[in-house]
Amino acid sequence: MTRAGFVAVIGAPNAGKSTLVNRLVGTKVSIVTQKVQTTRFPVRGVAIAGDSQMVLVDTPGIFKPRRRLDRAMVRAAWGRAQDADAVVHLVDAHAQIEVADGRGAAADRKAAGDVETIVEGLKSASRRAILALNKIDLVRRDRLLALTRTLFESGVYDEVFMISAASGAGVEDLKRRLAEVVPEGPWFYPADQSADIPARLLAAEITREKVYLRVHEELPYAASVETTAFEERPDGSVRIEQSIYVEREGQRGILLGKGGQTLRWIGEASRLELSELLDRTVHLFLHVKVKATWAEDRGFFRDVGLDFDV
Repeated sequence: MTRAGFVAVIGAPNAGKSTLVNRLVGTKVSIVTQKVQTTRFPVRGVAIAGDSQMVLVDTPGIFKPRRRLDRAMVRAAWGRAQDADAVVHLVDAHAQIEVADGRGAAADRKAAGDVETIVEGLKSASRRAILALNKIDLVRRDRLLALTRTLFESGVYDEVFMISAASGAGVEDLKRRLAEVVPEGPWFYPADQSADIPARLLAAEITREKVYLRVHEELPYAASVETTAFEERPDGSVRIEQSIYVEREGQRGILLGKGGQTLRWIGEASRLELSELLDRTVHLFLHVKVKATWAEDRGFFRDVGLDFDV
């Protein structure tokens, strides 16, 4: 008997959700950068273990929202958690322990606050979750056990897994458990399909990842990438045109770089990865445009599956 179901992976920004989903699926379906809040919309990756197929929803980080885009991202995360057959709450164990010891940086303290927000949200929704403590390679086991006891006292978790999404430690145990908890039923996707995301959107996400990797210090969350053309060519290659939107003219200069060097690096890195993912030659053309209101554009929200009216 086959099994199939949806698993929502929720957590604070930068807890490692995208890394975990990519590890469970076995290939890249969600962008991973050192910047928090890089996943803007739920990405569905398809993982298989034995006769079970798990559709993993990598949700945007749950945090206290300020902008319309923030509110839409958080609503999308909670919506997927409510609809899923199982929920995995991924917690950065290292950040939690650093805060408990009074050593946490500002980002760690914010992450700890976001974990409390998620716990309260699970309580309010009467939703049970599997707790996954991430980055276990950075902390002592006795501290992990103490953290586990503290979190379990909240009453929202059924069980706990200690993992390192980056190295893969403990991830197979979590995967086997998820394969057991999804309901019986036919698979949703063919066995060779690893993601449910349109190629145009995947291409935009890959390029946005390269933007953050290259200019993560100079450019905060003020950029968006849109695939404006995706043309299959007779020779089997694909021609992709993309616009990178920034909010100010000065940011455009940062993305271009001296003599266009920065944009060339972004384009080449994105082109190489897309060629590998799509298994074909990719001709990629990037254009940088100033659009101060891109984060308030109803069409942008529609294209990435977020609710504009929040």
